Amino acid sequence: MASYHARSNSLPSRQHPISSQIDETLNRLRSSQSASTSSSIGQNLNGLQDLHEYVDMLLQSPQSQQALSQEQQRKCVEQLLDGSLMVMDVCNMAKDALLQTKECTQELQSILRRRRGIEGLANEIRKYLTSRKAVKKSICKAFKNLKQMETKFNKEGENGSVISILREVEVVTVNVLESLLSFISESEAESKLSGWSLISKLVHQKRVGCAEEEEKTNEISNAEVALRSLIKSGNIKHIDNVQNELQKSEMCIQDLEEGLESLFRRLIKARVTVLNILNC
Repeated sequence: MASYHARSNSLPSRQHPISSQIDETLNRLRSSQSASTSSSIGQNLNGLQDLHEYVDMLLQSPQSQQALSQEQQRKCVEQLLDGSLMVMDVCNMAKDALLQTKECTQELQSILRRRRGIEGLANEIRKYLTSRKAVKKSICKAFKNLKQMETKFNKEGENGSVISILREVEVVTVNVLESLLSFISESEAESKLSGWSLISKLVHQKRVGCAEEEEKTNEISNAEVALRSLIKSGNIKHIDNVQNELQKSEMCIQDLEEGLESLFRRLIKARVTVLNILNC
């Protein structure tokens, strides 16, 4: 995972009263960036909301605005704006993935409630699984964009204290979004066959050893496992378990959607602030 630790004394933004809260939140998010459960990812999304709110407060200070408006910093600020736009695109993609999965989950729940037998359910379940496959394919594309951003982070050097803070925030935001996308796309059924899902290999190679040791709870993949089991067994007794797992999945998705939407609004707010500084 990308990291950025360079800091400069050329601009005294670290002495801004809000900077200590930014540092504290950054450190907390870094320590939990390998989150693999819905509750921990939800907490990280809430942490990102706070982080970007602090950043907006920092950007409101005349000191920060003066630093960012300097002509020699313009290229760096524009690069950060490009990065923020890409982060917002990934947020939108994640929201679409969650929405698509939630709608398919709700439709399948409705079908299961109406039907007393298992006849005809196999085709409906396959539709759900096909939809999940499409979601995972979209997420793979989003990962490529995030990896490009990480390459940029690794290549860029130190350009001033305010710029440094904004880059650190962008890096941590990307890390949390990667965890979220990995959570949405993970298939426990595939993990059991391969030891670790393909997408997780691409995104979390450094975490594989520890992730394989700890027991993870993924409501979305658990629902998928239950559905595959129902198709395989053809046992109507499994329907109650499937309905229960689908309900848990829907509730999990709802929580993640709300956190992601709140984060997206804060990303827009911070981006508008930076654009206003450049245009002054």
